[in-house]
Amino acid sequence: MHIVDVNSIGFSFGEEKVIDDISFHADKDEFISIVGPSGCGKSTLLRIIAGLIRPSKGKILFMDREVNGPTLGISFVFQDFALLPWLTNIENVKIGFSMLNISEEEKDKRAEAILESLGLSGFENSYPNMLSGGMKQRVGIARALASDPKVLLMDEPFSSLDELTADTLRSDILYQLKNENLPVNSVIMVTHNVEEAVQLSDKIIVLSGRPTNVKAIMKVKMEHPRNRRSRAFTKTIDEIYSVLTK
Repeated sequence: MHIVDVNSIGFSFGEEKVIDDISFHADKDEFISIVGPSGCGKSTLLRIIAGLIRPSKGKILFMDREVNGPTLGISFVFQDFALLPWLTNIENVKIGFSMLNISEEEKDKRAEAILESLGLSGFENSYPNMLSGGMKQRVGIARALASDPKVLLMDEPFSSLDELTADTLRSDILYQLKNENLPVNSVIMVTHNVEEAVQLSDKIIVLSGRPTNVKAIMKVKMEHPRNRRSRAFTKTIDEIYSVLTK
């Protein structure tokens, strides 16, 4: 059984066909990146997987059950943080418990633990406008992890961050996936950064321009942590660019 099955997904906006026919799957302990030209529908596809948008054709399966809307077990990390500025950081994280039947005391306890694990201890009662971009994204990740998801969907989560902060957060996400004691089974990320995709991914889905379909599914078999100066790393980057520009 796959964790996520993307089966012949198509999507049209009015008369315009955005996504033609896309299929792939995510297995346990698998990090998948989706790359493709700007405007090809990568973020739309990710929102379809999350159950936030209904496809025009095809279906998404999560643990063999069809996704027809927001689903417990699937969480989303947004590019623009999507934090509510009138709520404190811990209150923003507690939004992630909205689908769980637990007490306020338990929500506070678990939210504090998640924030501490992401290096935000002491900032629980601060507001998002008091944080740096990297800290805001950590709060966004904490909120996504609050419900103990099996699948973490991320839409260009590191694109607005400086490289040092982004690299630290990439390591945090890999830790969530590879640690057997944590619930995350699969990560699916949209990115424009091919080097980032090679650094993190076990499998890379390369999309075409509109109407979008899959040009290639490329497996990356290098061990973690990956040496970005190695010959294998640069060769993989070149292969992806070759497919993108073909």
